[in-house]
Amino acid sequence: MSEANPVERWQAALEEAGELTPEIVGDISEIHGDRGVRAIEAVGENRVKSYRDFTIVVGYDDEYIVEDGGCTCKDSEYNLDADDPTERCWHSLAVAIARRVGHVDYHDMWYSEVRELL
Repeated sequence: MSEANPVERWQAALEEAGELTPEIVGDISEIHGDRGVRAIEAVGENRVKSYRDFTIVVGYDDEYIVEDGGCTCKDSEYNLDADDPTERCWHSLAVAIARRVGHVDYHDMWYSEVRELL
């Protein structure tokens, strides 16, 4: 694991711990800055939702689809280097954290059904 990048290290530590420890929170905050802090807040506020087809993070103004570490938000599209694992939007970080601590709100339905209700 010594060759792992910092993101892989906090992800492995989080997976092993199964919870956000002060040390892991510090690592995420140091590596990802404000995006990491916002991701941790979103997990704590239960804003990571998984459906049959997508995982969604409820943002401040909209809901964002997160798949394979990518996100539909403007931050991912315009501001971040997809090849740099430390540059991820807070939505994708929230999904990575929530999955490792078992804090994803699962819904046995298609996301399109939810959007029709809104």
